[in-house]
Amino acid sequence: MVVDTVREEQAIAQLTERLVEKFGGTYSAEYIEGMVGAARRRFAGHPVRTFVPILVERHVRRQLEGVGEVADAAGPDTARTRRAKHKAESGEGRLPAAIRETWSANKRFAPAAVAAVVAALVVVTVVTVALAVRQPSSAPQAAAPGASSLTLVRGVVGSEKMSFFQDSKVAEVLARNGIKVEVDSAGSREIATSVDLGKYEFAFPSSEQAAERIQRQRNVSAKYIPFSSPMAIATFTPIADLLAKAGVVHQGPVPTFDMAPYLRMVGNNTRWDQLGDNTAYSVRKNVLISTTDPRSSNSAAMYLAIAGYVANNNTIVQGTSAEQDVIPTVSRLFVGQGYTQSSSEGPFDAYLASGMGPTPLVWIYESQFVDATVRGQIKPDMTLLYPSPTIMSRHTLVPLGDAGDRIGRLLSTDPELQRLAAVHGFRTGDAAQFAAVTAEHKIPVAADLIDVITTPTFDTLERLLDGVGKSYN
Repeated sequence: MVVDTVREEQAIAQLTERLVEKFGGTYSAEYIEGMVGAARRRFAGHPVRTFVPILVERHVRRQLEGVGEVADAAGPDTARTRRAKHKAESGEGRLPAAIRETWSANKRFAPAAVAAVVAALVVVTVVTVALAVRQPSSAPQAAAPGASSLTLVRGVVGSEKMSFFQDSKVAEVLARNGIKVEVDSAGSREIATSVDLGKYEFAFPSSEQAAERIQRQRNVSAKYIPFSSPMAIATFTPIADLLAKAGVVHQGPVPTFDMAPYLRMVGNNTRWDQLGDNTAYSVRKNVLISTTDPRSSNSAAMYLAIAGYVANNNTIVQGTSAEQDVIPTVSRLFVGQGYTQSSSEGPFDAYLASGMGPTPLVWIYESQFVDATVRGQIKPDMTLLYPSPTIMSRHTLVPLGDAGDRIGRLLSTDPELQRLAAVHGFRTGDAAQFAAVTAEHKIPVAADLIDVITTPTFDTLERLLDGVGKSYN
C-alpha cells in the first residue's frame, strides 16, 4: 500500500506539472493545484489508487479547456449568478445530493463510477472557484486554492542542506504533496546533543552517527538516507600546485590530497613559508586545513575520523589504547586553528568570499562545492581535492512524527526531489542524476570513490571528540 501511495503521489505531481505548463497562461499554478487536490482528496482511503491520477488529469483538463472559455465569455456578473445558483442547490462546501448518492452507491469504485464522480466533482470545484480567479483587480484577493490545506512540517537540518530546503522548486514539489516545510539549521552534533527536538517533526543531521544518537534518545527506530556526500577539500590552484611539489597533492583529472604526508607536516609544525619553491603563498603560519568545531559539527568529526585512521596505521580506531594513542596527533589539527565555527556553512562562505589569504585549505562536503558551482560562485582558480582516504557522509533523516516520516519517504523516493538534490550537489540513489549535473557544469568530481573508509563506532568517535575537546583547554 505504501508503494502504491508513493507512486500515486509521483503521478499526481507529474500530471500537475503538465496541467500548469499547458494552462499556466490562463490560470495560476495555485488554482490548478487546488483543483487537482480537491479532486484527489475525495478518493482518500478507497481502493482506486491506479485510476486516480488518470481520472483526475482527464477531467481537470476537460474543465480547464471548457469552463475557462465560458467564464471568459460570460464575464464576472454571469459567474456570480452561477456561483449563487450553486450555493442554492448544494450548499457551500458540500457535494450535491446526486453526487453523494453516486459516491455511496459505488463502494467498489468501478472505473465508470469513478469517472462520473470526478467529472461532477470537478465541475462543482471549477464553478465555485472561477469567480475568485476572474475578479477585477479592484476586488479583494482571495486565498490561493489549497494553500490553507498544506501541512506545515518543521525540521532541523545541517547547514549544508539549507539551500536545498530554501529552493522554491523544492517547495513547489512538497506543496504538490500537501506539505510546507520550515527548517532551522544547526551543526550536526549540536542537533544530536543540545538542540531541543521537541518542536520538530524531523531531524536531519549529516551523519549516521549523529542520527544514531538521536534515535537512542528519542526511542525511534526509523531513519532515511535520501542522499550522501563524500568529504573533500576546497582550495586554490596555486596552493594545489605548491602542495604537489611537497608530495601532498597528487595531480590528475581528479586531484587527491594525501593525508599521511600532511599529518607529518602538521606534526613537524611546518609553515607555508618553509615549503620549497614557494612564491605563491609564502606566509608565516602553519600548514593547516580550516575546519568547523569538532565539538559541534559533523564535517569536523569526519575529518577527525580520517585523521585517526591514518594516525592509527591505516586502521579504524578501536579500543581505549588506540584512542589514547591518536588523540595527541589529531588534536593538533584543530587546536592550532584558533577559533572555529559550529557549522560547515561558515568556513566555506569565508572561502568563497575572502580568497586564499585567510583560508588556503577548507574541509567541506563535496556537495557544497558542486552547489556553489551550479550557482556560479566558483572562480576559475578555485579547485576541489579529495582526501585520501575519504569518508562518505550519509545524510540521515530521523522522523520524530508521522509528518516527518512522510518527508523522509518523499526525499527518498520522489524523482523530482532526487533530481533537485543532485542540482544542490548531493549524490542520491540515482547516480545518473548527479553525473548529469556535474557534466553539464563541467565539475571535475570523482565518479567512482575507491579510497573510502568507514567511521569508527559511535562510542569511539564520541570519546575521540571528547579527547580533542579537552585539548582546547
